[in-house]
Amino acid sequence: MLSPADMLIIGAAALLFFGPDQLPKVAKRAGQVVREVQNTSQAFIREMERAADEGERVPDHIVEPPSPAGAPVVEPPAKAPSTSSGQAATDSYEV
Repeated sequence: MLSPADMLIIGAAALLFFGPDQLPKVAKRAGQVVREVQNTSQAFIREMERAADEGERVPDHIVEPPSPAGAPVVEPPAKAPSTSSGQAATDSYEV
């Protein structure tokens, strides 16, 4: 943090550098830039918090009941594609 003496020195240097006509315009523009940076950083923080909250929630259609501890996971059997006659297709061909 700047002490009052430091701010006085910076103010005097700015007055000498920019002059009495330009100093209010420069100070106003500096305030606008600081406000824009603050608004952007707050929007960024809100967006990151929203994304983190969404990541913690699991959609209801994905949730599956937990299986008992130590129980093996059983995959459903795959169906073989059927032919036009209704029989299952196989890799072997009759000659």
